[in-house]
Amino acid sequence: MGPLAGVKVIEMAGLGPGPFAGMVLADLGAEVVHIGRPGATFGEMGALERGKRSVGLDLKDPAALDVLLQLVDGADVLIDVYRPGVAERLGFGPEACAARNPGLVYVRLTGYGQDGPWAQKAGHDIDYLALSGTLEPLGPADGPPAPPINVLADFAGGATFAVVGALAALHERATSGRGQVVDAAMVDGAAMLLAPFFAGRAGGGWGPRGTNLLDGAAPFYGSYACADGAWLAVGALEPQFYAALVEGLGLDEDPTAQYDQEGWPALRERMAAAVATRTRDEWVAVFADRDACVAPVLTPVEAVDHPHAVARDAFRTPTPGRPEPNPAPRFDRTLAAVRDRAPDPAGVLADFGLDPAAAAALLAAGTVT
Repeated sequence: MGPLAGVKVIEMAGLGPGPFAGMVLADLGAEVVHIGRPGATFGEMGALERGKRSVGLDLKDPAALDVLLQLVDGADVLIDVYRPGVAERLGFGPEACAARNPGLVYVRLTGYGQDGPWAQKAGHDIDYLALSGTLEPLGPADGPPAPPINVLADFAGGATFAVVGALAALHERATSGRGQVVDAAMVDGAAMLLAPFFAGRAGGGWGPRGTNLLDGAAPFYGSYACADGAWLAVGALEPQFYAALVEGLGLDEDPTAQYDQEGWPALRERMAAAVATRTRDEWVAVFADRDACVAPVLTPVEAVDHPHAVARDAFRTPTPGRPEPNPAPRFDRTLAAVRDRAPDPAGVLADFGLDPAAAAALLAAGTVT
């Protein structure tokens, strides 16, 4: 099931980015084992823990640490979410793991990376965005920089690049037979997401926040309030889409003046006034047969039931009232799917090759939960 079937991943307990990386790998078919603290409630993070099994270990207990190292013996990937040096102090750093399993891909997922003067500092998504130059360009021209919740650094810049690094290292291992350490820093990944804008800002091709074509300055690329308080998104950048947009809105605009920036403020007012005359669903009907790059701004609750999402089977609802996206991307042969899993520490120990009698003793003693 999935293109990563047979790949074994150890995911150390942490906040969003680590579990998200593990979720993606599990969705793609990997056997992901979440290493949590004894007594921790597995499954409380919902979709982030789907498709995984869990083992509770107190890593300050030498016997529990030995269990982790035995799991490392049979693993392909380990996701370490601690600050630099913590895993080494606990006894399962890259060198200790490589000595036991030279083919292990050891992914270190942190905010600021493994070196540099900020490596040991605490931080969250907004801090990584700020330091990487990714936060300042986001938001309106007349307001403060606005983080897009905690997805840009945590999930996109951190977890996604950790998955890319793990897959690249696994691919290279097929040739060399050796694992390696992947340093996935959220500041690095967040900067990568804005790759073309660094040179653009430095060279004058991209202006300050909220003054550019794609960040709110252009009236034909943004969101407008409808009569019912819902929102309509327009992205009519090209002339043919812009012509269809203003025609659908009932505006008499000169299509050749689309990029006359001096006229943008007045055009925005006319567009806002037009959109405010109808509800969002009424506008959806107006633009149903017009190729104008117009879409309703759906809430996460609404998006689940949109006809396009339903047709593509884009969401699943494993628990009533708690929908979640189905795996992405999609494959035509090795289909990715979510496997329903329970913690199953006994099964994990068996699958990773621990001696059955020793595993039973560890479970009975509470060393493994």
